[in-house]
Amino acid sequence: MKHNTDSALSILESIEPSDIKVDSLRAKLIFLRAYGHMKQNRSMIADSLISFAHTYYKGKEINKNIRSGNAFAWYKFWVGDTPGAISMLDSLAGISNVPDTIMAETLRLRVLLGASEYQGRQIIPLAKRLLNLETDSMRIIEAKYMLLAGYEYAGEPDSAIHIINELIDFAAKKHWGDKHFLFELERAQLLTEKGKNAESDSLIRELFRKAGPDNGAADILHLQHAVNAINTGNMSKASRHLALTDSFASILKRDDVDNAAFHSYNNLLRTIIDFKQTGRISLIHIAALNNRQIERFNRMKASQWESERGALLQQSRALALKAESRQKTVIILIVILLALLILGGASWIIIVRRQRERENEERIEALQKMVDEYKSAPAKQESELTKSSALRNAMLKQLGIIKMVAETPTEQNREMLRKISSIDGDTNGELVDWKVVFEIIDNLYSDFYKNLHAKYGDVITQKEEQIIVLMVASFSTKEISVITGQTTSTIYVRKSSIRKKLGVPEKEDIVRFLLSHSDD
Repeated sequence: MKHNTDSALSILESIEPSDIKVDSLRAKLIFLRAYGHMKQNRSMIADSLISFAHTYYKGKEINKNIRSGNAFAWYKFWVGDTPGAISMLDSLAGISNVPDTIMAETLRLRVLLGASEYQGRQIIPLAKRLLNLETDSMRIIEAKYMLLAGYEYAGEPDSAIHIINELIDFAAKKHWGDKHFLFELERAQLLTEKGKNAESDSLIRELFRKAGPDNGAADILHLQHAVNAINTGNMSKASRHLALTDSFASILKRDDVDNAAFHSYNNLLRTIIDFKQTGRISLIHIAALNNRQIERFNRMKASQWESERGALLQQSRALALKAESRQKTVIILIVILLALLILGGASWIIIVRRQRERENEERIEALQKMVDEYKSAPAKQESELTKSSALRNAMLKQLGIIKMVAETPTEQNREMLRKISSIDGDTNGELVDWKVVFEIIDNLYSDFYKNLHAKYGDVITQKEEQIIVLMVASFSTKEISVITGQTTSTIYVRKSSIRKKLGVPEKEDIVRFLLSHSDD
């Protein structure tokens, strides 16, 4: 920012302040951008956020408090609030314990804006204070020139002439030809203000002699001659010099601002000359003067509107780019999230399948081992099987095999259960030998099937008996559907039928009801 302001600004302007969530960093970004615009004398229409930075630095860092305040005041000037800018700079100038280099910046801006408002008495003490703070020779010259303006606007031409004489001597010692010429021209104007028209004319002629009749300020010099002539009542001489003023102005072709200022003076002097010669005021000259002022004002407004429009367009582009960037980021995040979900889901499915495969393999091995043990059972001594504990263990093991297949009804498990069930007889295509199952239930649950068949055999069907005995053995509806080869919905229908046929209350469990009435 100090050595290459343009490069610094190009970096800072690529950053969106709203993207920065830390207030200290956000304030610093806004302050540096506004300070850079002020340093480069660029439009500050788009620097409205400088108020945030100045508010943040108040009462914290004295240097940034003053400098952000200067930038805020300059922003106010750009948007047309010169009185507000001056008021802010006055409050900043009143702060104590501020480094001289920082306070000098504030005073320069304050005196400059005061001069633009033609303040005299107000800027004299400020310009003197600034003069005491400046150390650089060029800055000292600028401060003296501002003090000169203060004296001139305050109506103190003697003090102003004293300052301009010092500036002329300094420029002569430094061999600053251009500045020496401008200071001499300023002295001629001050002599006119003091009423010394002859001395002013003499000095102007000396300037023409040194710089030539067609120098770069010839139109201004002739204009000053015209003013002196009007002051002495020589209207014909004033008209001649005004004619020369127009001639040189058309040759020199100054920029719009200087040209507008020149025509403002020229038209005003012509109006005065007409009044002196005819005793009447010509509205044409006044209208021309007024129209030029209106044109200048309109151009200033148009420039300001264009700057504001450019700032708004820049902000809109920045917001659009930001929204587009965020949209792309959201899409990328969604795609990544979906990819992770798909990958996670696929991984979970693979893990579950592998786990089931391992469990199936373990069950198949266990079933195969049970089949082998069951096949070898007849070779055991009959006395072992007749023992009640051994018989019960064998029954429980066989029921456990059926339960295992019902829990995991894979084709391998079904086939294994058919092999086990068909060892002692024919299953008639079913998974189990129901005769053996009924026998197991009777042995494990105190002749439950025998009593059920004896009491309700003429009421319930064989399929319903199968469902009841499996319910007694704690098989779930899904497991019952696997073993009986029926759908779960069919099992629910048959359970409702059983409840009606046996007179089981709606809220009563069928198995609990049958066990509680087993004595009957």
